[in-house]
Amino acid sequence: MNQKTCVFCRILRREVPAKLVYENDQVLAFEDVNPVAPVHVLIIPKEHIGSINEISPLHDGLMGQMVTVAKEIARKQNIHETGFRLVINNGVDVGQSVFHLHMHVMGGRAMAWPPG
Repeated sequence: MNQKTCVFCRILRREVPAKLVYENDQVLAFEDVNPVAPVHVLIIPKEHIGSINEISPLHDGLMGQMVTVAKEIARKQNIHETGFRLVINNGVDVGQSVFHLHMHVMGGRAMAWPPG
């Protein structure tokens, strides 16, 4: 998938609407259009990275930024004390459907383990 057709890149360019939750110079966060929990937010890097497989040591700061933003979103959504789950799917077999790296922040209900 290239940056012209990637739905998350299109959201970044504001070509596709999204309910934005957070933005800084490295990441954008928005509500998932198919939520599986009362709070379900996606955090994406502004750089098009297809999956975890494309991460290098140069992305260490970005990955840390995504976790820090997730913590802030959980606090703002008032799920930081009851609990929240962070998920990054990597590949078709585990449910990655958009090949632009993204982190799910989910909470607001009890969740089972193991998932899926």
